[in-house]
Amino acid sequence: MNRFSTCGTILAAVMMSACATTGFVSTWKAPDAAPLQVSGSKVAAVVMIRNEAARRAAEDALAREITAHGAQGVAMYTIAPEARPDNEQAVRAAVEGAGVAGAIVMRPVGKEKEVVSTPVAYGGPMYGGYWGGYYGYGWGSPYAYGATEIRTDTIVSIETLVYSLRQNKLVWAGQSKTTNPTGVDELVKETSAAVAMQLQKQGLIPKK
Repeated sequence: MNRFSTCGTILAAVMMSACATTGFVSTWKAPDAAPLQVSGSKVAAVVMIRNEAARRAAEDALAREITAHGAQGVAMYTIAPEARPDNEQAVRAAVEGAGVAGAIVMRPVGKEKEVVSTPVAYGGPMYGGYWGGYYGYGWGSPYAYGATEIRTDTIVSIETLVYSLRQNKLVWAGQSKTTNPTGVDELVKETSAAVAMQLQKQGLIPKK
């Protein structure tokens, strides 16, 4: 299985039980980056995976988040349905013809499992006699049998890039990790919210 196919499965079939949490491992801002003038402008939502159904669902979700922050989010598949590595010129012509000013690109770069072991909470001793009291209580304690709560977390790493297409310039980049996303929509929403917060902190978009 090649890298693109593996990455495609990350967004297509991530189904965990716990609530998702997203944080950034690293971020970068172009030294000469000015505040982005995105209000009302078309911004392409691009998710670089080869699973077509997952790609469309993720780009729709990302476009909604872009629109929620004042721009006009447009899913890339609606502009260039056949986006592939070997047809860059055709995709560029379609994007420029649609009047798209910028692009937010998301690409899954990894998925890992993490086993977390948490001891059962200590409830304190049973005060009283040893015989007929603590002896039975102590052996009945879960600690006597090494009881712990064990869970497996799934951690998905996403690379997000923000481009000004008018200048063909990378403005901002970051790599995030989301723990236990329940699906494509939540993964994109969590990551988009975290990206927006970073862009606001760095003065690239206005605070809501």
